[in-house]
Amino acid sequence: MSQNNSSKIAQKKTRLVAFYLPQFHPFPENDKWWGKGFTEWTNVTKAAPLFIGHYQPHLPADFGFYDLRVQEVRREQAVMAKSYGIDAFCYHFYWFSGKRLMERPLDEMLADKEIDMPFCLCWANENWTRRWDASEHEILIAQDYLPNDPVDSIKAMEPYLRDARYLTQDGKKLIVVYRPQHLPDSTAWTDAWRKYAKDAGLGDLYLVCALTHGNWEYAKYGFDGGVEFPPHNVGSAHSTESMSQLGFTSNFAGICVDFSAVAESYLNRVRSEASNVFRTVYPSWDNTARRKHLALITLNGVPDNYEHWLDRSIKQTETDFPGAERLVFINAWNEWAEGCHLEPDLKHGHAFLQATKNAKNGSALNGWSSRGIAAECGPSAQKKFISSAVNLRVVRPKRQTFLRSAIHRVRDMIRFIRGKHIR
Repeated sequence: MSQNNSSKIAQKKTRLVAFYLPQFHPFPENDKWWGKGFTEWTNVTKAAPLFIGHYQPHLPADFGFYDLRVQEVRREQAVMAKSYGIDAFCYHFYWFSGKRLMERPLDEMLADKEIDMPFCLCWANENWTRRWDASEHEILIAQDYLPNDPVDSIKAMEPYLRDARYLTQDGKKLIVVYRPQHLPDSTAWTDAWRKYAKDAGLGDLYLVCALTHGNWEYAKYGFDGGVEFPPHNVGSAHSTESMSQLGFTSNFAGICVDFSAVAESYLNRVRSEASNVFRTVYPSWDNTARRKHLALITLNGVPDNYEHWLDRSIKQTETDFPGAERLVFINAWNEWAEGCHLEPDLKHGHAFLQATKNAKNGSALNGWSSRGIAAECGPSAQKKFISSAVNLRVVRPKRQTFLRSAIHRVRDMIRFIRGKHIR
C-alpha cells in the first residue's frame, strides 16, 4: 500500500449517529389513548423529584416545548446537531402492518431538502402499551407480523431509502431493527428485505439489530451487525450500593445505577470484525417521567462523564477497527421523558452538545468526574439509610420535604416561563 493511501485510511473519522424520537406533536391515536393534545411533553412536565437533589423535571431551553410539525424546529435541530459534531439522525420508525404512527415529522423532513442532515431509520417493532414498557399489559396497538409484512414494511421505508441523504455503511443503506427477536423467522424476513431492495434498484442493505431486552445476538437473526442500546440489559446487578442512602420521597421500586458502572460495563465488551457491534453511549438516563416509582435512574449523568464515555468509545472503535469508517451511536438526541437528551435544557444548557464536540475532536478528560451520591443530594440525603435492596420500600418523608421540592420546582418553572418562549 502506498504511503498516500495509508494516510487516507488513517484519516477516516468515526461518525456519530443520534437516535431521534418523533413523538413531540399531537396525533389522533395519542388523543384517543391519553387525552386531547397529549405529546411527550405531557409526561416530561409531570415528573417530580424522588429524592433530595434529584434532577426532575428536565425542562427544555433553546427550542422550548417544541412541536415537530413546525418546519423551523426541524431545521434548527439539524443545524445545531451538525454544528456540535452529530453526523446523522436515526429516526425511530413506527409501522404496524401498514399503519404508521408519528409519520408527519419524518415525511416532512424527507420533503424538506433544506435539512442537510444524513439520516437512517430504526424500525421500533414493538407493541405500544399503557405502561410504556412494551409489555403485554393493556396493549394500545400491536405488531401483528402478517404474512405480507416483510415486503410491505420495506416498501414503507423505500421513499426514505431513495433519498440522497440516507446513511450508508460500507456503501450499503443502514436500517436498524429494535426487537429482532420478535420477528417470526427473522432470517426469512431479512432475506425478503434484501431481495426487494436489489430488485427495486436500492442496492444492498446493511441490516443492524439493536441489542435490547436481553438479546446480545445479531447473526442468528440474519443481521449484518448489532448496535448497543444502553441502558438495555442493565439490571439489578449494576445497582449502586449508594442507592439506599438517597432518601426517596416515595415508595421507590426501581433501580439506581451509577453512570460510570454502566459505561464501564459497555466499554469492557469486546468489539471486532468477529463481533460486529456498533458502540452506543447515552448522555444521561432517568425515565422517572414515564415510569415514576419504577424508574431506572442513572446517577452522575453529567456532561463530563458523558464526554469521557463517548471519547473512549470512539477511541476504542478506532482501535478495534483500524482504518475502517465506523459509527458510534448516541441514545439520544431528544428522549426527554427518559432524561436522555443532547438538546439543551435549563440545567446544563449546551454542555452535553459541547461534550460531544470535545469527544469527537479528542477529549482531554482522563477519568470519571463524578461517582456515587452527588454533592447536590445534600448531607441530609447522604445520611439516610433505609435498605440496600433494589426493591426499596421507603418511609414517606416529612411534609417539609415535599414542600421544599415543590417550591424549587415552581421556581424553576417561573424562571423558564419568564426567560423562554414556549412554542
